[in-house]
Amino acid sequence: MKLSGSQILIECLKEQNVDTVFGYPGGAVIEIYDEIYKASDYIKHILTAHEQAAAHAADAYARVSGKVGVCIATSGPGATNLVTGIATAYMDSIPMIAITGNVGVPLLGKDSFQEIDIAGVTRSITKHNYIVKRVEDLADTIREAFLIAKSGRPGPVLIDIPKDVTIKTTDFEPLQNINDFFSNSVIEYDFFSTQDISTAAKLINESKRPFLYIGGGVIISGAEKELLDFAEKIDAPVSNSLMGAGGFPQNHPLSTGLVGMHGGVASNEGIMNCDLLIAIGARFSDRVTSSIKDFAKNAKIIHIDIDPAEIDKNVNVTLSVIGDAKVILTALNQAVEIKKHSEWVNTIENWKIKHTINHSISGLLDAKQIIESIDILTKGNAIITTEVGQHQMWAAQFYCYKEPRTFISSGGLGTMGFGTGASIGASLAAPNKKIIQIAGDGSFRMNSNELSTIQYYNLPIIIVILNNSVLGMVRQWQNLFYSQRYSQTVLDRGPDFVKLAEAYAIDGYRATTIEEFNEAFSKAVAQNKPAVIDCIIDKDDKVLPMVAPGAPTNQLIIE
Repeated sequence: MKLSGSQILIECLKEQNVDTVFGYPGGAVIEIYDEIYKASDYIKHILTAHEQAAAHAADAYARVSGKVGVCIATSGPGATNLVTGIATAYMDSIPMIAITGNVGVPLLGKDSFQEIDIAGVTRSITKHNYIVKRVEDLADTIREAFLIAKSGRPGPVLIDIPKDVTIKTTDFEPLQNINDFFSNSVIEYDFFSTQDISTAAKLINESKRPFLYIGGGVIISGAEKELLDFAEKIDAPVSNSLMGAGGFPQNHPLSTGLVGMHGGVASNEGIMNCDLLIAIGARFSDRVTSSIKDFAKNAKIIHIDIDPAEIDKNVNVTLSVIGDAKVILTALNQAVEIKKHSEWVNTIENWKIKHTINHSISGLLDAKQIIESIDILTKGNAIITTEVGQHQMWAAQFYCYKEPRTFISSGGLGTMGFGTGASIGASLAAPNKKIIQIAGDGSFRMNSNELSTIQYYNLPIIIVILNNSVLGMVRQWQNLFYSQRYSQTVLDRGPDFVKLAEAYAIDGYRATTIEEFNEAFSKAVAQNKPAVIDCIIDKDDKVLPMVAPGAPTNQLIIE
């Protein structure tokens, strides 16, 4: 049958079981939006207030659902407004398809109105990208893009479609079974051998003080059960990177929680004192390792990862096992011996107990109280999205993540303004879960226009603003390392977030005590509709522990 490029796009999205897309229309994609209108019974389109939020929403939709997120923008500024969101997804290995319009093929390269070489712009922040100049190539390009986005180490793929390609027609052959296309495009990602498994098992069996460091790869591969079995079998403590939160239940006795610059004492001491470090689906980022020469310097290191490019990139390792974490852990669970490391585990437990930290210097309402209350009042059964800054670290430290895909945050890129769009995507991906966005006042104001999206679609998102009237994380560095020269970090200006919420017809609350917060939060949960809670906290409360830049990770600032 003959279909236009826009019709082919919709049919291919249906093939991929895409039922939700996020975007913003414009002239170059008007044909696509006409077909979205006709397909509204099958594909739900969420109109955001800005294209950046559409990208963040598609990203979070993928993080929560495990499916590929999809966003759409028009040419020129519409496409460039996706760039930050694409880069955010790329740094965190999130499967996402970004569809952009462009000027017609004859107008490419002529500085036409709203023309941009978006494929060139995004080349370094996509797993792959395409500009489709022939309608005959469109269907297989879309199918291949989805395959690339979700296979191996996932990532965003951009498809740029000139306007005339959306209009032209060609013969379209629907796939009876989408797996028919994939079976002809198999990409091999498991490069490990039986010898690798044997060598790893020998190192593990000989270890007296094994320690696990897990990253987002555990969650991406769905390896949480295999990881739990593995940790319990070899009796090894488990730390997590920011992206690994929820990959191992943090209420488990072997969990030490967050590791690195703002990780706990037990996590950082564990890495520095273990004799075998097993890194799974993690990339040894600078926020985890700090001083490379001191990092796990007395330990042998096994690195399990699906991406060969990560091996020995930041930290030289004793053994690499390259492949899918779920497959590798399944093999290791059959190969390793049951072990008990009681003395080592007790040492770790003592580090957990010994180092309590005073997070509030004023005795007023503070982040620890707020986030622990959220954990209690939601019974730990919420999805937490965050912006980026102090509140993000507090959310990682004080909420107990027991399941994967429940902590949604920008890790690698550290994108302020991520959280509001992300909460929209999370809400659409998990409509039966309570979505709590934990924001800082500086980050929230960047994309607060998305309150209009939340209100219009009546998404029952509760936005908790930890409002210290400063750019808190930068101020913390200025306080500790720049002799308290607070250059441009004081936010002594509006808006009034309660009035802002009310302007969007959303309930707004203000809390200055934990009692006021609990009352407002409980009311918001009970009403099951959007709400904003403005929590006034001290401007000099700090994220602790903290490792100074370049210091060994066990040299922690704890007060």
